[in-house]
Amino acid sequence: MNSGASLIFEDASGFAGCVGEDGGVLLGLDLGTKTVGTATCDAGWRFATNGTTIQRGKWGRDRETLATLIKSRSIKAIVLGLPRNMDGSEGPRAQASRAYARNCAEAFGLPILLWDERWSTQAAEAAMIGQDMSRARRAAAIDAHAAAVILQGAIDRLAGGLF
Repeated sequence: MNSGASLIFEDASGFAGCVGEDGGVLLGLDLGTKTVGTATCDAGWRFATNGTTIQRGKWGRDRETLATLIKSRSIKAIVLGLPRNMDGSEGPRAQASRAYARNCAEAFGLPILLWDERWSTQAAEAAMIGQDMSRARRAAAIDAHAAAVILQGAIDRLAGGLF
């Protein structure tokens, strides 16, 4: 298994080189303090679809849940939202996401792209409001929808070759 740190990327070109030209299903994650929103994309990196919201627990439980998802969907790599402040700086939540990325890289041996997630939750909520989704349904689904926004942004960059 590869070293966890060598599998974590912040630039799309390095990540794409590690994943390969063949594409493959990617897993998008929106890490919250209490939940993890999930999304997947098609193997051709054209569209992201929101998945489920996982209730966070201890890392061991998260790892088992993610391992099942990774195996069942034949996931080739992970895109994890990196919450930056509006000025581009990083705070405690960004550091927590980096630690989660290291845990995932070590546990699964998959390449991980840290993707700037600024505005992802707002974009997801606006889309759900546009679908006339009730406040209660939005609250239950926001993390998975935000994961899809994060993943779609990454695959748009990757598929377009705009590194």
